[in-house]
Amino acid sequence: MKLNKIKILNKCINEFKERDRKAKLNSQKSSDDLGSKAAGVAGKKPIGKNLKSDSSAAVGDDLMRKKQNLIKPEDQLNLTDSELREEITRTLGTGNINSPKNIVEYNYSLGEFIPKPLVSTTIVLIRLEGCCLPRDSPEAKAQIASGCWSGDDLKNPPKAKSNSAEVEKDVTEEEAEEETGGDAGEECKKEEEEKEEDKGEEEEPEAEVAVGNEGKPQKKLTNAFNYCERAALTMTSTKVNSSTQTIPPPRKNFSELVTQWIIYDAYAEDFEKQQKEKEKEKEKKVSGTQTLKKEDSKKRQDCHALEALQMKTNEAAKILDRMICQNIYDEIAHDYKYYEDPSDEYRKEGTLLPLWKFSYDKTKRNAVTDISWNPQYYDLFSVTFGTFDFLKQQSQEGAVCLFTLKNPSYPEYIRHTDSSAMCIATHPLQTHLVVIGMLDGNVAVYNTRLPDKCPQYQSNSVNKKHWGIVWQVEWGKDMQDGEVNFFSVSADGKVCNWILMQNELAVTTVASLSMPFLRVLGPDGGLISIKDCGCSITFHPRQPLIFLVGTEEGSIYKCSTSYSSTFLFKYDAHHMPVHKISYNLFNPDIFLSCSSDWRIKIWEDQRSEPLFVFDLGCAVGDVQWAPYSSTVFAAVTADGKCHVFDIHINKYKPICVQNVASKKKNGLTRLRFNYKMPILAVGDDKDSISVLKLSPNLRIKPKPPKKQQFYEPEELEKMKLEKLLALVREPATTKTNEENSENKSE
Repeated sequence: MKLNKIKILNKCINEFKERDRKAKLNSQKSSDDLGSKAAGVAGKKPIGKNLKSDSSAAVGDDLMRKKQNLIKPEDQLNLTDSELREEITRTLGTGNINSPKNIVEYNYSLGEFIPKPLVSTTIVLIRLEGCCLPRDSPEAKAQIASGCWSGDDLKNPPKAKSNSAEVEKDVTEEEAEEETGGDAGEECKKEEEEKEEDKGEEEEPEAEVAVGNEGKPQKKLTNAFNYCERAALTMTSTKVNSSTQTIPPPRKNFSELVTQWIIYDAYAEDFEKQQKEKEKEKEKKVSGTQTLKKEDSKKRQDCHALEALQMKTNEAAKILDRMICQNIYDEIAHDYKYYEDPSDEYRKEGTLLPLWKFSYDKTKRNAVTDISWNPQYYDLFSVTFGTFDFLKQQSQEGAVCLFTLKNPSYPEYIRHTDSSAMCIATHPLQTHLVVIGMLDGNVAVYNTRLPDKCPQYQSNSVNKKHWGIVWQVEWGKDMQDGEVNFFSVSADGKVCNWILMQNELAVTTVASLSMPFLRVLGPDGGLISIKDCGCSITFHPRQPLIFLVGTEEGSIYKCSTSYSSTFLFKYDAHHMPVHKISYNLFNPDIFLSCSSDWRIKIWEDQRSEPLFVFDLGCAVGDVQWAPYSSTVFAAVTADGKCHVFDIHINKYKPICVQNVASKKKNGLTRLRFNYKMPILAVGDDKDSISVLKLSPNLRIKPKPPKKQQFYEPEELEKMKLEKLLALVREPATTKTNEENSENKSE
């Protein structure tokens, strides 16, 4: 039907074109005849007019040609006509130029490089899975075998004709009829009607065949995921409302005042009733069991009474002991409180007044390894006893003792350790907690409130311990959860953080002191970096995350608890082990360091060279800034001398050098300033601790400037130190500091 309509339209269009062509030819012939007649009548005049028109047309053509001239660049290639007419094919490929090629990877088992397959460059933008199946596929064959489709349907599949397609065909036919014109359109319509009648007769048997096919039943495929062959009805349970009638309970209005003491009295009465009932139940039991229980209760009561008596007698004995000691050392106590050396008015140097000497009989062979003042009680300090002769340490033990200035004859608290105790630290807030580090790499936390002789926390396992001597411990800031923690540095090159959990110590490694510039061949042939042994550690007084670590190689590392893999700065400080580092309390950018190379050095943060260097002529065991002055510090040496410096008075020599040890062979090991009183505690290698008082020249306070505003003592100390450092700093560094300060202000 469709082909016949198209043929009819084509015939109509061709006939219409032939008619137009014949009409044009007739009009041209008539115009030529009229022109020849007009030329014979007019003569030469029309010829002149034609010449003028021809010349004007030529001028117009020239102008058009001039306008159409193209301007070519100088570097354009001149190609021939054949080259210009040559067709050049351009193809677009799917290959990615930037994709890697010839990729290989090294196989350690084979010991060679193995090529990898090329990476596919195709990118799937969208993927839609259809429901059509190829006839030859097993799924299609299974559907055919199930009987869903018949053979006729497979040979001649039904074609669905949409209404929209028929409408589009009718529209195209109407447009073609309008173009052909009136007569041709009418002829075409007649021919179409005749052919449609013929085709209608031919299509009747086909419709009958289709009706016959529609009558056949077709089996539908079941859905395997949502199909059930059987159905069931659930039984609906009927609900019945049942009601009962009862007598309502009696009611009564009640009002009473409730207060805290009334509630307390009610609970007390109830408790008494319960106790009476329990006593009645006990009376009903056998008399024999009652007698046994009474005896046990009496024994327990007797034990508690004995313990209470012992506690009271111990307290009374302590008070009596202190009274006797105060009477014996009455003159020393007065010197400790009130005496000032009058000779300091006539000289610039100062002196150290010896007050008390503390010792413990069972630790005579040990040395004083560390001293720590109690942050809450200024007259109480803790001491650890050990030895620095490590070859003989296997057969010796250590001890932890707490001494008070009120009783120098005997320690207040004593705990013995299996290994030598090397360091100690008291918690700044919970002053009853004391942590120590030992020679065998273990750490222990003691609670001085408990009577137990064993530590409350201890690292005794293989994994949770250091593999070297624990040289120093420091309490850290409490964690966000309120957990108490401390840090330790050891000769194994590790800085560890210990957290006091409920029943155990949890440990994490904060920093590893490795020396990347020194490497040794390992057992497998690779290079292994050597670890530097840590000797001392101290935390920044204002930034709890930053700390300094001194090592046996003489280096000082500036580290942070947030970055365990890198160091913030490194100081090449000494040539021998760094025994102690101390921050200035008034200016935390300034710190001290001492070493066995006989030198004390004053450093400034982020400066590779020291500001001051002092040579004491002997190994320096300990050094510390004074808490009351920004320019005073003290140090002890192995020859038994204590050196006190005030760089505001003398920048080159100490203002006090005094022998503290009674014998020449005794060397001093540790010292600590008291944070409240002008005294310091000095320990030696023969188990004795000496308490010394500083003379007035060793604790001179700065004078405020005249006729100026009021300054706090701390501000005056800072100004005094800054004036001194300004004289020592290099000019280049001062300029850079000024530039940095300007940049910060901007």
